Amino acid sequence: MSVTIQIQADPFDTARETALLTARRADIGAVVSFVGLCRDEGGRLSALELEHYPGMAEAEIRRIAEMAGERWPLLGLTVIHRHGMIRPGEDIVLVLTASAHREAAFSAASFLMDYLKTNAPFWKREHLRDGTKGAWVEAAARDDAALERWERTQG
Repeated sequence: MSVTIQIQADPFDTARETALLTARRADIGAVVSFVGLCRDEGGRLSALELEHYPGMAEAEIRRIAEMAGERWPLLGLTVIHRHGMIRPGEDIVLVLTASAHREAAFSAASFLMDYLKTNAPFWKREHLRDGTKGAWVEAAARDDAALERWERTQG
């Protein structure tokens, strides 16, 4: 399985990344893509600041990717996560999963996002339209609940 993990400040190009994942591959029958965007939180957010530990973040994402590869017959996957100041409407994260069949690609993409939301070492801080810095964003209970379903099932 080919695995691409990138953490970067710059925006990504989903079509380009999909083309790279599938280039010269006749065995891939399905690619599922997920793009997470920065919300404006009801118009009060000017930016979301994302911090990470270089090296540690990549290693944890790679560990999560390997878990997905053990659970589903993936032929490739890409995870790109941005850091820095991200404005509402901008991309934050890209997950691409490739498999011979759609079911594995869909399940693996969902699994990856649930694990990324809870286990990847990123910290988010809100910057508000009024010029103030908001609080660091706490983990959401719904993200923990989503992760629990994968810990209870094998697929």
